[in-house]
Amino acid sequence: MDGTQKKTLSLYGNELKAGDAKKIEKRQKWMKKKFGYNPEETYDLRLKDNPHLGPIFGVKDVIRSNEGEEIEKGKGVIISTIRMGFGHYRIAMSAASCAKAMGFTPYWLDLLAIPGVPTRIINWCNTNYSRFSRISQRNKFFNKYIWESVTTGDKTLPGIWGFLNKWIEGWPWRFLKTSLKDYKMSELLGNLHHGLPKDMPVITSHMWNSMGAVAGGMTKVVDMMFDNWPMAFQLTEGAVHAVQTQSGYFGFRTMRGFDQKGRVLKPVPQEAIQFTGHHVDHELVHNIEADCDARISRMRNNEPRRFLLTMGGAGAQRELFKEIIDHCLPLIKQEKLTLFVNLGDHKDNWDWLEGTLGNNKEMVTTHFSWEDTKAYADGIREGTAKGLHVLLFDNTYHAVYATNYLMRVSDVLITKPSELAFYPIPKIFNERVGGHEKWGAIRSAEVGDGTLETRTIPETLQAIDLMVQEDDLLEMYCDGIVKNKSIGLYDGAYKSVELATGKKFDRNQLG
Repeated sequence: MDGTQKKTLSLYGNELKAGDAKKIEKRQKWMKKKFGYNPEETYDLRLKDNPHLGPIFGVKDVIRSNEGEEIEKGKGVIISTIRMGFGHYRIAMSAASCAKAMGFTPYWLDLLAIPGVPTRIINWCNTNYSRFSRISQRNKFFNKYIWESVTTGDKTLPGIWGFLNKWIEGWPWRFLKTSLKDYKMSELLGNLHHGLPKDMPVITSHMWNSMGAVAGGMTKVVDMMFDNWPMAFQLTEGAVHAVQTQSGYFGFRTMRGFDQKGRVLKPVPQEAIQFTGHHVDHELVHNIEADCDARISRMRNNEPRRFLLTMGGAGAQRELFKEIIDHCLPLIKQEKLTLFVNLGDHKDNWDWLEGTLGNNKEMVTTHFSWEDTKAYADGIREGTAKGLHVLLFDNTYHAVYATNYLMRVSDVLITKPSELAFYPIPKIFNERVGGHEKWGAIRSAEVGDGTLETRTIPETLQAIDLMVQEDDLLEMYCDGIVKNKSIGLYDGAYKSVELATGKKFDRNQLG
């Protein structure tokens, strides 16, 4: 990415119109003033043990301090992420898990945990994203005519699009100018990275982390790409992009649809992009065969089917949750179904859910700590599981990882088609939050480990009934998962570590 005297900006040789470039430069200038950017600011960075992920993955936090453990270039890998929903944390955890299995210490760099300009900028962006995600689930007009357009760049409604596109002025994430706008914003995160060895491996789970690292001079940046709908704003010139799907690879490689006028753009160079497979934790990939065998065994023994229902980081979809739980309650009482509900770190949603359960509240077993959740999951690995279980945590790390941990002892995951779409467990996909998520469900359905997206509540409930009362879908999805592992479909996190560090991924030598 570079600028010229005419204030043009480019991405892989594709120049932006001078007028758009001028607007982007003006926006960056506004942000410098708004967030108190100082180009001379320095960041002293050290390490401390992460109290939540340290015992699980050996993770150490990168902190802004002149006290603490020195950052060692040869021993560790920077895992750079932000909490924006739960998906980007989940991707980062897969990298941390696989880095540990490959012999590295994961150094967790959460830009929201570094006091200063990065925190102020990202909090401002995240507040707006979360607000619009929740509105999209409560207002069908907003969701159909605004949020879906913003998150996909879809022009299937040209009359309405023409008005909206003028109104939102290039916000659609798919287009080239959004990528360049985000890069110029992320340049303000560059100073932070001067506190790191510039040739240290950096694995990122969000484009702002990748852009900020490149802008700060880091030379070994691998960006673990999210979703299955290529959008220009995920590209960072100077990084290697680890793409989860073949269709995503083609879309990014050709920059397909990234120009608002439909021009064919210059492609992303081959050396800047790799198809890696799905980003999944080591312990989940390593145990796929055993976990799928356990699912089939429980099915044949007529044990209650174990369903895991997850709430996303933005806390949307309350009404859907209630409908699913209400539908499952009679099946739980009949011991045909066991339901685990992970509310993440949304305490207000437990207050809400508790009030809606009425007399059925007595059915609930709560797990409000990681220790209790882990002990319960370990106990049912070989044992039985019955009832309605609600999980809630006081930190984001356990809120996210509890879902991953429970996957191994669950039969079916009910989720929106977010990053969980790429995980090796049979899945029912409920309605998406943003048009970009649509393609995650399509991917899962095509590789044979999950349903198509169920866009209405009755469709979701029908899928639950089929999974409880019949055997064909569960058996088909388990078979698909085992076959997918055999061709390396879930190896994306391992291969991302390999790209960043140069250490060859060898399944037979994993820790």
